[in-house]
Amino acid sequence: MGRLEELRINAYLSEVARGYSNNSFIAETLFPTIDSELEKVDIFQFNKEAFQIYDTERAIRANSNLISPQGFSKHTATLTEHDLAYPIDYREEEEARKVKLQLHATNVVTEGLKLKHEKQCADLAQNPERYPDENKIALSGAEQLSDKSSNPLRLIDTARDAISKNIGQDPNTMVIGQEVWSIIKRHPKLKGLISDNQNKVLTVQLLKDFFEIENIVVGKSIFTDANNKFTRVWGNNIIMAYVPKLTSRTEYDPSYGYTIRKKDALQIDEYKKEGNKVKYIRATDIYTPFLVGPEAGYLISNVVDANNVNFTD
Repeated sequence: MGRLEELRINAYLSEVARGYSNNSFIAETLFPTIDSELEKVDIFQFNKEAFQIYDTERAIRANSNLISPQGFSKHTATLTEHDLAYPIDYREEEEARKVKLQLHATNVVTEGLKLKHEKQCADLAQNPERYPDENKIALSGAEQLSDKSSNPLRLIDTARDAISKNIGQDPNTMVIGQEVWSIIKRHPKLKGLISDNQNKVLTVQLLKDFFEIENIVVGKSIFTDANNKFTRVWGNNIIMAYVPKLTSRTEYDPSYGYTIRKKDALQIDEYKKEGNKVKYIRATDIYTPFLVGPEAGYLISNVVDANNVNFTD
C-alpha cells in the first residue's frame, strides 16, 4: 500500500475517532470541552464573585457602574498527552478486511482514551477535598436515601440552596451514580409524587421535574481496578453543579468544570516495530480536565447503603 493511501486511511480513522460516542460516558456533562490552540494554557479558578449579578441601573449624569475583576485567580498549566496503541499481526490482517480490522482497533483505543478521561473527571468530581465545607455532605444512617424515612427532595433543596447562595445561580446539572439510581428510583417518597394515572415507574425525566434540575444523567461506566475487578467509575454519590449552556465556550466563562483539549489533537496513526510483523494502530489526544469552580458544585456522598434498603418495589 502506498504512502498516500496510508495517509488517507489514517485521516479517515482519525475522523472515526473524533466522532466516536459511548452513551455510558457522561463526563462532558460536568466537564465540557474547550479547544485550545496551545498546550500551555491559563486556568481560571472561579470564586463566587465570578457569578455575581451586578447592579446595572444608572441615573442621569451618574457615573457608570464598574466591575471589579476579582472573580477569578489564574495559573498556568500544560495539557497532558494521552496515547494508546492496538497491535495487529500481519497474519491477522491477511485473514480480515484491512480497513474493517483497523476500524475495530480504532474503536478499542478510542474507547480506552475516553474511559481514562471519564475516570479522571469522576475522580475530580467525587473528591470531597475539592469542595468547600458548605458544598458537600456525607450521609449516614436514616439520612441515606436507602432508608424510607429519608427525604430526597429536602436533601436536593439543601444542595441547591448551598450552590445558589454561593454563586447566585441554581444548579442545572446532576450526575447520579448507577448504584444510587438503582435504589432511589424505588424510593417511596419519590414514587409517591407520580400521578395516579401514570405507571408507577420513576424515570430520569420525572426526576428532572421532581428535583427541578434541567439535566440529569446516570453514570454507568465501569473499569477494571488493580485487582482486575470491575468497579464503577461513578460511585455512591450525587454531584450537582452549575454548567452554563453556551454554544461557544471559552475558559473565561464561569462554570463548575472544563476539559481543555488541544484543538484537533485526537489523531489516529500507525507504526511498526523492528521485524515489521506487527503493526500498531495508535490513538493520541492532548487534554486535561479541571474543576475550576467548586463553589458551583455540591457533592453528596455515601448516598445509599445497598445492604440495608428498607423499602421494596
